[in-house]
This record gives sequence, structure tokens and C-alpha cells, in this order.
Amino acid sequence: MAQASNERRKHSGSCHCKNNRFEVEIDATHGSMCNCSICQKGVELVGVVKTEAFRLLTPESNLSSYEWGPKISKRYFCKTCGVHCFARGHLEELGGDYVSVNLNALDDVDPIDVSVTYWDGRHNNWRAGSRDRRWPIFAN
Repeated sequence: MAQASNERRKHSGSCHCKNNRFEVEIDATHGSMCNCSICQKGVELVGVVKTEAFRLLTPESNLSSYEWGPKISKRYFCKTCGVHCFARGHLEELGGDYVSVNLNALDDVDPIDVSVTYWDGRHNNWRAGSRDRRWPIFAN
């Protein structure tokens, strides 16, 4: 899986109440945002890694989950504070099994330092690829 740079390192992350903690080896200098309704409403800033680069440090029973549509991804939320920290999924275009990490949940990363690319998930426009400015929510 391609990374944006060679700045891959281990980061710690958590939900707001710290009932859910994780570690991930990721290049957190680059992330992506999508304009689909779930990402837009959840203010997701995402980085994607292979499953072996992610480790949940607290019991999975502390989490609730949500899947929709074609069930490509299952999002996990803290049962106490509701924060979404990560999702697990499988997509051949990403090399199979993956974990998408909400970079906003990393304890040692300031989102202002993350370069962002944008996807048009709202219109199922994935084949257009990402770009350096937001896609419109409403099509003209």
C-alpha cells in the first residue's frame, strides 16, 4: 500500500474518554477526506494501513460498530463517548484487508500539519481519484 512519504512511524490514538486505545504504524503527514454523508458528518481525516500495522490495545467489547451499503467497511465507535477512531474493511483496490484510521484520533498528531487530499464519495465518483481541493457536496 503506497504511503505519501517515508514518515511512517508508530502513533498512539484513542477516543475522547480513553476507553479505547490503539497503536498504528502510519505516515500521518498525509490523509484524505471524503464528502459522503457519513464522512462529512463525522469530520473524518483518514489514513489507510494494512491490518498488521494496527493494534487495538483495549477490548473490542468497548466498541460498537456500523456498516451500510455494500458493507466494504465496518466503522467502530466508543460505546461511552461515541468517537469513531477506525474502521476495518476489504477492498481489492486497496490491496485487500485494511484499517482506515481517523487521524483526528491520534494523540500526537495535530491535524493542521496533515496534508489532505479529497474524494468524491457523495457521488460515487471514486474512479475520478483524489484531488487537492474539496469536491462539491451538491452536483451542479
